[in-house]
Amino acid sequence: MKLIVGLGNKGNEYKNTRHNVGFMALDEYLKKYHLELNKSKFDGLYCETNINGEKVILLEPQKYMNLSGDVITKYVNYFKIDISDILIIHDDMDLEIGTYKIRYKGGPGGHNGLKNIESNLKTDEYKRIKIGISKNNIDMIDYVLGKFSSDELAKLNTVIKIIPDIINDFVSLSFENLMNKYN
Repeated sequence: MKLIVGLGNKGNEYKNTRHNVGFMALDEYLKKYHLELNKSKFDGLYCETNINGEKVILLEPQKYMNLSGDVITKYVNYFKIDISDILIIHDDMDLEIGTYKIRYKGGPGGHNGLKNIESNLKTDEYKRIKIGISKNNIDMIDYVLGKFSSDELAKLNTVIKIIPDIINDFVSLSFENLMNKYN
């Protein structure tokens, strides 16, 4: 069983903000395959599906970003999911808008959601898709909670459209082959 998590903040005031790129990416997958997050458990909205013969849980935590690990850990424990079967989709200020990077481990940088995930899972060795949101000279919190301009959204959408293919291949390819294919 695989667990694929899009990170973001719950609530309409955070919709289409830079910090909600993980939600946006997972929503693209849901839209493409006519799925919906129709179940609620452990402060998360999720659905179960089957990808290439493998059971997969698609999850959007419904606590604030800095508490994402609390939610993810409950799913990992309840569904008995191995850390190697987790894929986290999140924003990354160190990557330019319109770019992404697939990694199998790494530190959280300044990302409080990743800090909380690592604290809860007791490891930084979980797989992730980092989606670029670029840096800006304004206050970091204001920036990540700010909305994209129309130009930024156009660049971001080129990445978002690729995410469903990456998710499908995550389930069927080795992670090394996945990184070789998309990085």
